Amino acid sequence: MDAPAAPVAEAIPLVTPLNLLLASLAAYLVYLRYKPTTLPTLPPQPPPLLYKPYTPRTLQRYNGTDDPRVLLAVKGTVFDVSAGRSFYGPGGPYSIFAGRDASRGLAKGLLEEELLTSVDAPIDSLDDLTAQEREVLDGWFETFEGKYLVVGELVNEGQEEEK
Repeated sequence: MDAPAAPVAEAIPLVTPLNLLLASLAAYLVYLRYKPTTLPTLPPQPPPLLYKPYTPRTLQRYNGTDDPRVLLAVKGTVFDVSAGRSFYGPGGPYSIFAGRDASRGLAKGLLEEELLTSVDAPIDSLDDLTAQEREVLDGWFETFEGKYLVVGELVNEGQEEEK
């Protein structure tokens, strides 16, 4: 008679879908237990600006470098564009307009220093703009009006006390 065969031990694989799932779950639970719990803190915001008249010279201060706020004027209205700092602040594509009257440059669609009125000169009357340029400027004004806070109006030197 033949002796019964001895049982052969089978190797059980370690890498199975169930083991991978359990290892992933364990790793995730360890991560949740030891991850940092501090929330990121936002930098302190400057106090809000009150509505007031700005001259070209006083507006120039708000270019994003001298003051954390970024202001610009369009059609005599001063907007706080600090929320769009990546566009209008230092290093942004429209930074040339920060702290300035951007009306002529926006109307002409050009980012050139020559189109900006000097801060020592009277405010640009924009009388020589074409109908199409005025329409473009009106579109920009509506965009700014819908997106940013109005914080003042642009006035010539000496008129800021009259308002």
